[in-house]
Amino acid sequence: MSAEPRINDRIRVPEVRLVGPSGEQVGIVPLAKALELAQEYDLDLVEVAATARPPVCKLMDYGKFKYESAMKAREARKNQAHTVIKEMKLRPKIDPHDYDTKKGHVVRFLKQGDKVKITIMFRGREQSRPELGYRLLQRLAEDVADLGFVESNPKQDGRNMIMVLGPHKKKTEAMAEARQAQEARKADAKANPGKSQNAAESDYVEDESEAEVEAQVETPAEAPAEA
Repeated sequence: MSAEPRINDRIRVPEVRLVGPSGEQVGIVPLAKALELAQEYDLDLVEVAATARPPVCKLMDYGKFKYESAMKAREARKNQAHTVIKEMKLRPKIDPHDYDTKKGHVVRFLKQGDKVKITIMFRGREQSRPELGYRLLQRLAEDVADLGFVESNPKQDGRNMIMVLGPHKKKTEAMAEARQAQEARKADAKANPGKSQNAAESDYVEDESEAEVEAQVETPAEAPAEA
């Protein structure tokens, strides 16, 4: 069935409960009278409650109503927060530099309001030392405790050990802060036009670098663990 309400000549009932253009109650009137009033006001007669007896109809500019409804829906989708589960893979004997790099990505994900699935991958004889992975996960959780919490405790899954970190900050808050930071950068660039070109080039390099990093370390949360 169509979600569109019936309007004007498509309404097929003998009488309707009519609501005026300003929301005032006109009362129950014959359909012909309601259509006559719609034409007089240069508006549409729109059925807003088809199951009522008699159906409720309102005088309105239906084209304008549809446009405003579409804009509201678009704005709601724009502000809708989708929590994403990122994944970071580590080895139990990771070197300090790699650990700091991976931790930096986890910090960035949590700041963005996303969950992070941490996977420790064991190979060969490492599988007999699960405590190495457990200690590494505990260390990481402690290092980012100001940004996130352990949502799912470490657990063995075949040759992997998995832990999920949840952000303290809600996704909507992270999105709002990101928008504010972007607006602040734009305002600064406008006030200091001489710096805008260098800033734009710097942002481009940074964004390109981050995109490359995410392509390397992020996988869908439900993807099978790496062997």
